[in-house]
Formats: sequence, structure tokens, C-alpha cells
Amino acid sequence: MRFNYGLDEMPPWGPWLVFGLQWFILAVPPLIILGKVVAGLQFADVEGQVLYLQRLSLVTGLTLIAQILWGHRLPLILGPSSVLLVGMIASQTRVIDAIYSSILLGGVFTVLLAVTGLFGKLVRFFTPRVIAVILLLVAVMLTPTILNLIISEGTEISVLANLVFALVMLAVTFLAHRFLSGFWKSSLMLWSLIAGWLTFTALFGFQNEALTAIDWGVVYPGSPELHFTFDSAVFTAFLICFLALSLNDLGSMQAVGEIVKPPGMKRRITRGLSVTGFGNIVSGLMGVIGPVNFSGSPGVIVSSNCASRFTLIPAALGLIAAAFIPAFMGIIAMIPSVVVAVILIYIMSMQLATGLLVAVESMQKPNLENLLVIGLPLMLGTVIAFLPAEVVSTFPAAMRPLLGNGFIIGLAAALFMEHVVLPRGDYRNPDQNGPPAAAADADHSGE
Repeated sequence: MRFNYGLDEMPPWGPWLVFGLQWFILAVPPLIILGKVVAGLQFADVEGQVLYLQRLSLVTGLTLIAQILWGHRLPLILGPSSVLLVGMIASQTRVIDAIYSSILLGGVFTVLLAVTGLFGKLVRFFTPRVIAVILLLVAVMLTPTILNLIISEGTEISVLANLVFALVMLAVTFLAHRFLSGFWKSSLMLWSLIAGWLTFTALFGFQNEALTAIDWGVVYPGSPELHFTFDSAVFTAFLICFLALSLNDLGSMQAVGEIVKPPGMKRRITRGLSVTGFGNIVSGLMGVIGPVNFSGSPGVIVSSNCASRFTLIPAALGLIAAAFIPAFMGIIAMIPSVVVAVILIYIMSMQLATGLLVAVESMQKPNLENLLVIGLPLMLGTVIAFLPAEVVSTFPAAMRPLLGNGFIIGLAAALFMEHVVLPRGDYRNPDQNGPPAAAADADHSGE
């Protein structure tokens, strides 16, 4: 496939800035959505949430530049990982330092997987059916969080009003998905978020009291005081999450590689996975959720007819600049929770569709036994995800992050079903070197 600007070509300043703005627009929504969810879990005050978003934007921008210049060196956007979000939600009753210490160690683990070649040995256990389960489980595990965002306790707006608004906004978003194309469809999350925010504000008013406490100057976000805390149960849970993250990272790079056809793809994958690991190490030190490469990039590359990796530099610089502007992040923190919930539903719907596609396309003859490998893990994961908090609190403290994590239980069930109970899958493309490219984050889901 021929492009106006190749992988290592630098476009003129005008197109360079325009394409960079496009990438920035695509990078912001995942950061806003997942960042706001995690910030809301950790901080009740707007100031704390703003500081969290600043640090997250800084880490994301720095990791993106590292990937473009020294990592995979592909036109591939990245952002917060939804797989790690699942791990954080399941471990939120633990000490916060234990969570970010585990993310730091998970980053080290990812680097070791890449440089030692161990990842190639582990990936053979993650067959297409298991990868499909991973994609489906992440979406299912976020359902309670989405539900809480819609309920939005503590506000004067009724649950019924929020629910009706969410349904209408969701319908409009999917209609737009049906009729839009090119750049507008690629950046639909952003336009839907803005339109939903403005509509919600027009209907229910704008709460601007919290903005009075935000510094409107240029402020360095700093770094938190991380006290390294090793919690074996939390670390084990995140270790499994990082295996899934590594699979997604690999799938995203493979997807772009199929479009761009760069030389030395094996070395690019090793470097890219290593930089992702280092990005998560920095995330652990900065106290924010770690990054992963997204697979939405091929659509942007084809629609813009530009494969230059250098066009992502303005986007990375924009993310870094935004990290020093609390007012920008303060405005983002004011996005209504129900609007965030709708965008998450849209993203996770795409992820569910991708998971089903991976499952069906990998089977020569879809039958009950093939799909049972997917059905049981989803059921177990859903049951665990919706266990009441008071029930989970009765579990042994050391095992709570594992037994109370639907993603971990579901993935364990998938591996058991795939390799012990029903080990003979009839796959069309058995690739022992890596998962299919579709096993990446669907439309910026950030797994």
C-alpha cells in the first residue's frame, strides 16, 4: 500500500501539524475516560483528580515519544490500559502503594518478557479462543463500574434521568458510527463526548464551584511519594493483567505492521514491548495507570493516507504540554459521569464485537464445544464481578485480589478449558509466534 508520506518520511510543517492534531484528538478521549474513572476511585476532591490527570498525561506523552523515536517506531497511538483498570478496580480495597508497586513490577516483568524471549514461549498458551475470552472479559468486568457511573450517587440528578440520557446519547452515538466515515468516524469518541457534555450541561446545568480551586497557571504536576509495598496477592493479580497487556501490545503492533510493512518487524516488537514496560515502570513511580499501544491506528493511517511516525510527535508534545496546565485537566474533570459511562459502553461494545470476531474467525467449524471454552469463563467472570462488596470482604485478605477479581478467575477458567478439558480446537490460522492482530485494543479500549 502506497502512502503520501512513508513511515520514516517527515511531512512539511503544515501537514505535520494537521496530522499531529488529528492524532492528539484521538489520544485525548481514552486518557480522559479511563483516567477520570481511576482518578474518581482514588480522589474525592477535584484537585486530586486534576493532579492525577496531569501526571497521566505526562507519562502518556513521554512514553509515546519514546515509542516513536526508540521503541517500535511505528505510527501507533497509546494510552491508559483498560486491563490494568480492571486490576485496579479489583484491588481498590488494598493499600494504594501496593497497587502502584505492582504496576512498577509489572513493567519490569514486561521488559524481561521482551528482552529474554520468554514472551514467545508463554504466548503459545494464549490461543485465539483464550484471546477472545480476554477481550470479552475486560468489557464484562467494567460493567459494574459503568453502572456506578450512571447511578452517580451524591448528585441531585435522578437515576432515571441519567439512564434516559445515557440511552438517548448511546443511540445517537451509534447512529453517528453508522453514517460517519474517515476522520470523523475515527474521532467519534471525542465528538460524542463533547456533544454529550454540552447537552447534559444545557439540560441539568453546569457545576462550576470546583473550578474556583483550580490553578489557572502553568504548574508542574510533580510525583507522589511512593512507598514500595509488596503485596503478593495484588502482584499476582497484576502479573496476569500484564500478560494480557503484553498480548494486546503485540497485537496492536502486528496490526499496524500489516498496513505499513516495515522492515525488521521482530526487532520493532521487542523494542516496542520493552518501551511499554518502561512506561509502566514510570507509571508506577508516578502513581498512575500504565500505558499500552492501541489498535485503532490502522484506520487513521488508511483514511489519512499518511504512515509517517513523525506525525505523532505533535500529539505527544500536546499531551506533555497539557500535563502542565491544571485548568485544562480541571475542565476535563468536570465531565459528567453519565457521559463517561456512555463512552465506555461504546468502547466496550467495540471490544465485545472484536472478541466475538476473533472467536468465530479462528474456528473452521464453530460448534458448542468450541464456544463452551468462551462461555464458562464469561459466566464465572460475570458472577465474580457482581459479587457484593460485603461478600468479597469475607474472603481471606491475602487471596481477595485474586478470588475477587473476575478477570483473573475467568482467564484461569479459559486456560483450563482450552488446555485441559477441551484442548482440541479447530483453528484456521494456528500461529505459534503470536496472537492474531485482532487481539488488540478495539477502538482505543486500552486493554
